[in-house]
Amino acid sequence: MVQKENKRLVAVFDFDGTLTSRDTMFDFIGFACGRLKLWLGLILFAPIIAVMFMKIIDNNSCKQMLLSWFFKGMTYNEFRALGERYAERASKLLRSDTVQYLRERKEEGCKVYVVSASIKEWVAPVCHSLGVDEVLATEFAVDSDGLLTGRFAVHNCFGQEKVRRLIDVEPQRDDYYLYAYGDSRGDKEMFEFADEYLKV
Repeated sequence: MVQKENKRLVAVFDFDGTLTSRDTMFDFIGFACGRLKLWLGLILFAPIIAVMFMKIIDNNSCKQMLLSWFFKGMTYNEFRALGERYAERASKLLRSDTVQYLRERKEEGCKVYVVSASIKEWVAPVCHSLGVDEVLATEFAVDSDGLLTGRFAVHNCFGQEKVRRLIDVEPQRDDYYLYAYGDSRGDKEMFEFADEYLKV
């Protein structure tokens, strides 16, 4: 069993369904674009979403196509401002039990990361209000005119990609004791990488 003594402490939290009571992607889309456009998009993309669940196309491709339809061509500054305004709404979705775990880890001296498949601009504002040190999440690519291209700048932060992103910022694995908190299949690889984990 790995001992904590003489090691730095690091804690990783998933966002959707872990710190929040439900997934935030469609909630954010409805907030940013309106419910009518949200439902139109869901109707148009229903066949693609179904194909994703059949594992004919991957989660990354489906998610990128869907979010591109809603946000491609929007200025990055407008998108970031929407994320900041969404933080108040997202704070009402927070789970008190998991937020308490986060506070306990901070009190213990952990460096706390949120690692999420959701887009960083709507995840980071509410996380920073909780005292999270850094958010590692999916990000949109932005062109030279400051417009969202509709493509991801980094791979969808799900499954093994979550571990890879953590290693990028915390490469010396033997130097720290790692806690992980998550709620879904997308957290399995992080659980396996951690010294101690909790599925909430």
